[in-house]
Amino acid sequence: MPRLFSAYVIVDWSAASKPTTGADSVWIGVLKRDVRFRLTFESFNPPTRAEAEKRLNLILDDFKKRSERALVGFDFPLGFPRGFAAALKLPGEQPWRASWDQIDKMAKDKADNTNNRFSVGSEINRRLTGGPFPFWGCPPKDALTTLQPKRTRNHGPDDLPEFRHADLAAKGAASIWKLYYNGSVGGQAILGIPAVRRLKLARGEALKAWPFETGFKALTEADLAGVDVVVAEVYPSLLKVQPGPGEVKDLAQVRTTAEHFAKLDEANKLGGLFAAPKGTAAEVVLEAEREEGWILGAGA
Repeated sequence: MPRLFSAYVIVDWSAASKPTTGADSVWIGVLKRDVRFRLTFESFNPPTRAEAEKRLNLILDDFKKRSERALVGFDFPLGFPRGFAAALKLPGEQPWRASWDQIDKMAKDKADNTNNRFSVGSEINRRLTGGPFPFWGCPPKDALTTLQPKRTRNHGPDDLPEFRHADLAAKGAASIWKLYYNGSVGGQAILGIPAVRRLKLARGEALKAWPFETGFKALTEADLAGVDVVVAEVYPSLLKVQPGPGEVKDLAQVRTTAEHFAKLDEANKLGGLFAAPKGTAAEVVLEAEREEGWILGAGA
């Protein structure tokens, strides 16, 4: 069986509020084949999300010119916990897409990384509960009646879940409701989902978001006919990462993750990783496909 992908792009996103490079900034790792078909790695560390998005488009345009299919992994949730779209009364039959559209409508992210992620969390809290829940985490200066620096209470049985099924399967993944402090994937998601949505709009059916558009199932070459890019959520902490001399952890993570998927693809094992883990309940599969998404490799 041939490999499913020619290239593997891993993106470590950042919710930084000013241009920044080095640790805790955006890193793009690209593992692709050279003229002799050997895998070679290169990395980019753009200081802003706007520049990162431009770079990603250049990378993907280049692969398209060369008729090479790419797997693109982003390290933040591409979906919200089950029930999110319904709780916000978002229109449409695809909760994941309705959530993407809503976040894109609300998020403002300027060229210098100035952004309104705390305002977005606060406004969603207002619509959902009228108080500082479920989103939490912000600098004290940004605190509002509907968003507090610390978590104000635990999730109860009548609340939206704290974690997606994938977060629990990944053991240790942070909750999307956390907007600030270490591991604040909520801020990354609010600023990252609009960027992924723009990639999708620009490339149409040639880009498929897994598992929303592909199904939560093993992928084959036939499934990907006419597809240039598969976008997936990744969680580099699932792998053991050894930074090289002078290599920041973020760079080591995107490199290691890209190498991991390339190795699986070489062994014809990557396609199977897109399927739900063995024993996953049918209801969980459906919720992952419709709204929550999944982390590639979680629970495998």
